[in-house]
Amino acid sequence: MATSNILQQVQTYQMSSLALLQNLSCFIYTANTKFKDFEKLEANLGSTVTFDLPPRFSSNTSLVATFQNVQQRVQNLTVGNAYNVAYAFSNQEFIFNVEQYMDRFGKSAVAELGAIVETDVASNCVTNTYRFYGDGVTAINSYGQLSQALAFFRNYGSPRNDIKVYLSDLAVPSIVNSGLNQFVIDRNEEIANSWMIGDYDNASFYRSNLLPTHTAGNVGVNGTTLTVISISSDGTQITFSGAGTSDASAIFQYDKLQFQDNVSGQPNLRFLTFIGHQPSGNPVQVQATAAAASDGSGHVVVTVFPALISSAGDQNQNINNAIASGMQVKVLPTHRGGAIMGGDSLFLAMPRLPEEVPFPTANAADPDTGVAMRMYYGSMFGQNQRGFVNDVIWGSTAVPEYCMELVFPPSQG
Repeated sequence: MATSNILQQVQTYQMSSLALLQNLSCFIYTANTKFKDFEKLEANLGSTVTFDLPPRFSSNTSLVATFQNVQQRVQNLTVGNAYNVAYAFSNQEFIFNVEQYMDRFGKSAVAELGAIVETDVASNCVTNTYRFYGDGVTAINSYGQLSQALAFFRNYGSPRNDIKVYLSDLAVPSIVNSGLNQFVIDRNEEIANSWMIGDYDNASFYRSNLLPTHTAGNVGVNGTTLTVISISSDGTQITFSGAGTSDASAIFQYDKLQFQDNVSGQPNLRFLTFIGHQPSGNPVQVQATAAAASDGSGHVVVTVFPALISSAGDQNQNINNAIASGMQVKVLPTHRGGAIMGGDSLFLAMPRLPEEVPFPTANAADPDTGVAMRMYYGSMFGQNQRGFVNDVIWGSTAVPEYCMELVFPPSQG
């Protein structure tokens, strides 16, 4: 039990009506929580739901059928996170100091948990994206840049509707100030949620003060150019030179790499559209799925996602030219990550927790969103202690091909 509670020695309070210092929790509000009955079930850490992704095919240039293997694509969402806020009082403290004040403790506890969940869901902007717009140095501060980012997002292939853009709250003033256009607010909607900015270019915009920061490895921090030596047959491991010698921190997990244009003797690489396998205008970008150290010769082997496949007729073909020795890449520096996401591809599960027998337990669940939190309380038998616990479990994920990171310099976050 806490032994140093700081309480006011009075029996009544004059409530100040001070609002909580709220964060801009747009990710929880906009995430897809519509799993079949998942929000109605009691669950524990490790509970998993699997949802399907659209299958991919390749096409043939004749009327003679060539049958191809079919791959059913799925993605898992695991409830792997748990947090609680716990506090306790002596019976005297509870009766004389805080019994009439418990709702304020509860609101603050839930707000604290909400900020933790929001931060985790926002981390998908960095962890579940491989395409990106921005270089981590140049500020994103204009409508023109937003239009360009949306053009790249759609050019690769995207859902027609439900496109959401998550911006750094510190970037919004300069964007709004950059031109005559304004974000178009739906005046018929409830606009008390300050993270709702409005619509522009057929996308809905939101701002957040909890965007994740990605700390880059030394290759990204130093602006080093890497040169391709070779690539594995499955397209998932690329060996580079130029990383600096014996650097244990050369590449960090979730670093993002972009193949460079106008390299002497090399073609410019472009992604193919995700459906149809036609050349797009998108540069080829990948994410490092694990940290990698360089050796004594400055070589580093980077495991990347997605696999880079150039074989015609392959369902997963995604680049217009084969990866070849001599091609070059640059790695993003340390940055803040927002995102563009389409098709409700950001998923969140916050299921009910079981009752904490023998303690009185309350589960509050929002039937519209599936968001649930638990609160239980009790006294230790024969002890002068009364404890309260608010807790929550959750999991989140985003479908990478439906997402693109917006890269803000650290100063814009």
